[in-house]
Amino acid sequence: MAIIDFGGVKEHVVTRKEFTLAKARSVLKNEVIAVIGYGVQGPAQALNMKDNGFNVIVGQAREFKRDWDRAVADGWVPGKNLFDIETAVKKGTIIQVLVSDAAQRAVWPTIKKHLKPGNALYFSHGFSITYRKKSGVVPPKNVDVIMVAPKGSGLNVRRNFLSGAGINSSFAVYQDATGHAKDRCLAIGIAIGSGYLFPTTFPHETNSDLTGERGVLMGCLAAIMEAQYDVLRAHGHSPSEAFNETIEELTQSLIRLVDEKGMDWMYSNCSATAQRGALDWKPKFKAAVLPVFKKLYGCVASGKEAERVIKVCGAKNYPQRVAKELAAMRNSEMWQAGAAVRALRPTEKARAISHGTKGLVGRGG
Repeated sequence: MAIIDFGGVKEHVVTRKEFTLAKARSVLKNEVIAVIGYGVQGPAQALNMKDNGFNVIVGQAREFKRDWDRAVADGWVPGKNLFDIETAVKKGTIIQVLVSDAAQRAVWPTIKKHLKPGNALYFSHGFSITYRKKSGVVPPKNVDVIMVAPKGSGLNVRRNFLSGAGINSSFAVYQDATGHAKDRCLAIGIAIGSGYLFPTTFPHETNSDLTGERGVLMGCLAAIMEAQYDVLRAHGHSPSEAFNETIEELTQSLIRLVDEKGMDWMYSNCSATAQRGALDWKPKFKAAVLPVFKKLYGCVASGKEAERVIKVCGAKNYPQRVAKELAAMRNSEMWQAGAAVRALRPTEKARAISHGTKGLVGRGG
C-alpha cells in the first residue's frame, strides 16, 4: 500500500500502479463473477469488469422487466451471461450482491442456499452485514465476505471508467475463509475501475455512507437549496434568478473549481465581495448545522436509522409513497425552474468552443 498524507494524517491506500489490472486478472483468472441485481450499481460494475476482460455473468429477476430489459439492451445474453438470480448464484464463485438493501433481505435465502465453500460474497455497501441481526443476512463461515464501495453513483462509476479517470472506492474484508479474501477484494476493486482504494470496515462504511447520504450529499444539500430558493422568491426574485443563484452557478461553475483544486482555490477565484462574505458566514452555517449532524450520526451509529429504514422501505405501500414524494420534488417550482434552465444551457459543442476561447472566467462583483 502507498502511504499518503491527508492533511497531516497519513493513510495507507491502494493505487492502480501498485495493484495493476494485470495482477487483478491473474488473481481472478479462475473466478466467475456473478453480479446480482441490474439496478443502480450493477450495470456499471458489470460492464466495467466485462470491458476489462473478466468473466462476468448477471443475475436479475425477470419479473423486474425494466432491469432485465436494460441488461439485454446492454449486451447481456439470456442463457449465456444473463440468468435468473438462482442460476447466477449457482454458476458464480464471487457473488456480488448489488440489489438494494431492502431487496437483499428478500433474495438472501436464495443466495445462501446456493453458496459453496470458498465462494466470495461481495457487497458495495456494509448495511446488510453491519445490521445482520435486523437484515437477516448472516453469511456462513466457509465463504469470504468482502466489500468495495465506490464513492459515487453507478452512473458515475461507468462514466469515470469510460473517461479513464476511475472513481475512488473504500474496501473491507469482513470474513477471510480462504486466506485470499483481501486479494480477491482488491482485484475486484481494480476490475470495476476504482481510481484508488482506501481501507475501511463494514460498520465504518455503513455509518459514513448513511451520514453522507442524509447529510451533505443529498438530504442537507436538497434542504439548503430549497431554503435559499424560498427566501429569494419571498423577496421578489424571479424563479430564474433564484434557481441560477442557488443551484445553477453551484453545479455548473463553482463546484467544478472545488473539484479542480479545493475550496480555498474556489474562494480565490471569486470576487473579493463573494470571498469575504463566504468566509464570514461559513462559521454561522457550521454552528447551525453541527448539532443536526451530531444527532444524525448518533441515530446512524445506534442502529435506529437502520431499523427505521428497514421498516419503512419494507412496507407494501413504499413504492407508492416514494413515487409521490419524488413527484412532489420534481413538480415543485424550484425544480420546474431547473428543468427550464437546463433546457437553455448551451450544447456541449458550444460549451467547448466557449471554454477554448475564453478560458476560466471568475465571478464579477
